[in-house]
Amino acid sequence: MLVMWCSRTALGRLQRIAPCTVTGFHRAMSTLPKVYVTRKVPPDGLDILRKSGQVQFEMWDSDDPVPRVELLKKVKGCEGILCVLTEKIDAQLLNAAGPNLKVVSTMSVGFDHLSLDELKKRGIRVGYTPDVLTDCVAELTVALLLATSRRLIEATHEAKTGGWGTWRTLWLCGHELANSTVGILGLGRIGVAIAERLKPFKVKKFIYTDVAPRPELANMIEAEYVSLDELAKQSDFLAICCALTPETHGICNWNLFSKMKKNAIFINTSRGGVVNQEDLYEALSTGLIAGAGLDVTTPEPLPTHHPLYTLKNCVILPHIASASYMTRNSMSALAANNLLAGLRGEPMPKELKL
Repeated sequence: MLVMWCSRTALGRLQRIAPCTVTGFHRAMSTLPKVYVTRKVPPDGLDILRKSGQVQFEMWDSDDPVPRVELLKKVKGCEGILCVLTEKIDAQLLNAAGPNLKVVSTMSVGFDHLSLDELKKRGIRVGYTPDVLTDCVAELTVALLLATSRRLIEATHEAKTGGWGTWRTLWLCGHELANSTVGILGLGRIGVAIAERLKPFKVKKFIYTDVAPRPELANMIEAEYVSLDELAKQSDFLAICCALTPETHGICNWNLFSKMKKNAIFINTSRGGVVNQEDLYEALSTGLIAGAGLDVTTPEPLPTHHPLYTLKNCVILPHIASASYMTRNSMSALAANNLLAGLRGEPMPKELKL
């Protein structure tokens, strides 16, 4: 499962300087910073690391997560780690890595898998990958909203299983965006991009809430700042775009759902932890709200026996918001460039300020 990549650039330099022996090559490679890549990331990032000639890196060559025991063993002595959101970078792992660790670069915009206090305490720099996935996530959010509100998954099932009979006046009717109010919880780049895509559907009004008003972003989409209670009460469609923090954990709970309209559609493409799933199930199963579309859950994957799967008015996707070839390669490349810049002691293209 493990692959060690040796830089062709470094080998070429050695060959130009002197006849290259295997021993000499390995001696030269051993002076380069040691990096561990926790997953088989898309090729653009790997190419950047290979061609840089600046690191020696070992990779867990699989689409499945590296076992924790293996991870703890492989990070020992590393100066850099390139990880994805499934790897918990906590005190245990940082202790296992040791004092040489300088940079953690995550191929994600979210960072709830990183123990930021521990990283800050140890002076370890953190790179992440915002911006490059904004368009892709916004597109998927709109697709999920439409699939949920117009009951597309349910309709496909009816067509496949013989439920499609004679034309009926109210069969599979859903809710449309025209003249609606769209609420956004957490107005950042992705929230703005979602609103920009929804505007041509003749949405009447955009509202949002955040830790504080964000007039610069709000002006781009003519959105009004409201309280969380008003967001719940007014929204026909509510899109969750906030980061998972101690303050937002479980913020979408019975208190929120109980204030929403009965025709409201709830969409979450941020992190599963912002939603109390038991409360969401009750809200959906009792008709308190009309439907929910989820790209993220707790845990992931959501067990197949989970009650939410039994509901026709709940559409669940397997965390694919950034799943386009272009976006995943861009994320991989940015993560690699963040890592290399951090190891050189230079400003990263996208650094998380701790």
